[in-house]
Amino acid sequence: MAERLTTSAARNVFYGGSAFFFVIFLGLTAHSHWYMATSSTDASTLTPAVARGKHVWEKNSCINCHTLLGEGAYFAPELGNVWIRWNGNEDPAAARDMLKAWMASQPSGTPGRRQMPQFNLSEQEVNDLSDFLEWTSRIKTQNWPPHTSG
Repeated sequence: MAERLTTSAARNVFYGGSAFFFVIFLGLTAHSHWYMATSSTDASTLTPAVARGKHVWEKNSCINCHTLLGEGAYFAPELGNVWIRWNGNEDPAAARDMLKAWMASQPSGTPGRRQMPQFNLSEQEVNDLSDFLEWTSRIKTQNWPPHTSG
């Protein structure tokens, strides 16, 4: 066995290792895309109302204060599981009414509490936002966030 690594052997280790890890990277990337496309989200329930709700979310920059499945600012509560917290799976009408009442009551004026602005959303926009949050709650997040409270 040689006591030292020759230049050509070092080059072969570098190129061989680079190629090996590049193939691993491509495989993991393909697997991630496959997982997200086939089992992570429920594409069959992705309706125009859900798309409009996402547009309401983006238009009002909700992510500047709230998180959605861990992405966004940590100034306000996580909303990826708000549908579950408000029992939307068992009583969707009550969850929609809760969202409508919450949006209408802002800013709440509670002393010592951060205030959410009043966005003056139409009933259609609130319903679309409800559809978006309901759809978001069905994404398989592998138990994220770890606590139901967000």
